[in-house]
Amino acid sequence: MGPLILVVDDTRDSRELFVEFLRMAGFEAEQAASGAEALDKAAALRPSAVVMDLEMPEMDGWEATRRLKADARTRSIPVVALSAHVMEGARKKALEAGCVGFLPKPCYPSQVSEELRRILGS
Repeated sequence: MGPLILVVDDTRDSRELFVEFLRMAGFEAEQAASGAEALDKAAALRPSAVVMDLEMPEMDGWEATRRLKADARTRSIPVVALSAHVMEGARKKALEAGCVGFLPKPCYPSQVSEELRRILGS
């Protein structure tokens, strides 16, 4: 199997779509439904990368990314942001939080796998 990717999105259909596509594209994939769950799963699973929705209730993706980057156990895991906020400010804010990539929603699952391959160097 390929690299393990953690897909974080509060919308079940989006999460399941990306997980299924990533598995078909040769990745291993797990999912988290919230920023808090993402922190727990990232620390436990140590995925190769995280695909993070930025707009979630309770703890948004920006805060979850900042916390991942502040934790020695998860700081080196690359995070790709997904957001319906496509204005330049959202991209800048995501990069400042520690994301290494940004994809506007809606996007094709193939765009996510291409971005992951670029980031992971495969």
